Amino acid sequence: MNGPLRLGFPVKVMGNPDLKSNDTRRWAQNPHLRQSLVYLDAILDHLTDNGISMYRMSSDLAPYATHPDMPQFHSMVRECEAELRAVGAKARQRDIRLSFHPSQFVVLNSPDETLVAKSVWDLRSQAEMLDLMELGPEAVLVIHVGGVYGDRLLSREAWVRTWDVLPDLVRRRLTLEHDDLRFDASDTLWIHERTGVPLIFDHQHFHCLNRDGLAMRPTVEAMLRTWPETVRPKVHFSSPRTELREIKRKNPKTGKAETSLAAPVWTNHADFCQPFEFIAFMRQVDGLVFDVMLEAKAKDLSLLRLRSDLLTYAPDIAARFGLSGPAIPAEEAALEDVD
Repeated sequence: MNGPLRLGFPVKVMGNPDLKSNDTRRWAQNPHLRQSLVYLDAILDHLTDNGISMYRMSSDLAPYATHPDMPQFHSMVRECEAELRAVGAKARQRDIRLSFHPSQFVVLNSPDETLVAKSVWDLRSQAEMLDLMELGPEAVLVIHVGGVYGDRLLSREAWVRTWDVLPDLVRRRLTLEHDDLRFDASDTLWIHERTGVPLIFDHQHFHCLNRDGLAMRPTVEAMLRTWPETVRPKVHFSSPRTELREIKRKNPKTGKAETSLAAPVWTNHADFCQPFEFIAFMRQVDGLVFDVMLEAKAKDLSLLRLRSDLLTYAPDIAARFGLSGPAIPAEEAALEDVD
């Protein structure tokens, strides 16, 4: 719990296109977790070189490991026990916080029992990788509540029922995040009261969906309290995309595709984090301790730019993240200078 707050980013390293996040070969080419771990090892070196101490691994790190029709891949996690242990030791030695955010197809409140069973299998596989990496309890799995299925309140209850039958290795790692369209902070707080699952606060989602008009700081405080005292919580931050959207539609009269412009959708994530939004948020929750996963589309580039922005515009916030040094003029933080 001690030490500077961390900033992290998910999956793709845009500052170095040569770094792959996972083995993306199709099944016929026999992709394997072993190759993904080679890529992950190189990413850990890149994170160290750039002073980044938090990273979300690809949910496809073990390709096809839980595909129901491809049993030839089902044993790959156990086959890589030694490699997982080595990569985990490297992450621990360098104090890099790792996590997973399973895909949107992982749904624990679905009325489809087959989908729920497959979702539990996916979670078990990813939790097993974290355990074999011998990572501490700060290495978590982050998921959303799921679908509404015609009744939001009943769907919340369905999530609680599934929690009760989850294997222990999943429940030790699982955290729950509110979303921007279906289940808000009030919903996840309700679920926590009945399960004890730790909660992830998402800044953009909070603004997009907040049916009860909850205040920001008390909500963040409530969610941070859901974590064990010995584990540093984490939150998600992103800024909404503000650009005009290009929409292509076929003209019914001419049959030709035409492009029109439309206003932005505030649930969409921007390429970079708006620094003044981030600074305002951090000052509003001053004194609270948590790491921050940035979910901007530009990934590591947005993290590096935000760090320079904090040094320029908010040295007090920069200090909380262990950043120091002179302010960096914007013109000197050009993307072409990022390796």
